[in-house]
Amino acid sequence: MKKILSLALVVASPFVVCAQDGNSTEFERKIFEICAMIFVVGLFMIFILTIMKRILDHRLKNKILERGITDSVALSILQTNPNENRNINIKWFAILAGIGAGLTLVNFTRPLGIHSLAIMAFCIAISFLGYFYFLKQSEK
Repeated sequence: MKKILSLALVVASPFVVCAQDGNSTEFERKIFEICAMIFVVGLFMIFILTIMKRILDHRLKNKILERGITDSVALSILQTNPNENRNINIKWFAILAGIGAGLTLVNFTRPLGIHSLAIMAFCIAISFLGYFYFLKQSEK
């Protein structure tokens, strides 16, 4: 019972506490800009790492073909999960749909602030949850 009460107090405290002045919009804008830049840099880094992975995989396959390694060894090295390649498009659809839904909701709840980041986080989390359930259904 104590854990439930403590959890309820922690969840409800942001709604009760209001220690901000009315001129915090500049501070919220700076927070939003910093978080947006971190997000963009993260996406760019993921893009670069994906490109590098594909290039290195291609080079590895070429080296295996050049050296004439036996079929069983080559298959064990190059074995990939076909379900992973098939579902990657659905994963990116879910991510981009979540980002699009989040940006749409942020547009309707102006001005931009910390709540915009919360909306984006929840929309992306919901899209990942939908992708997770899709994977569970496709395994059956």
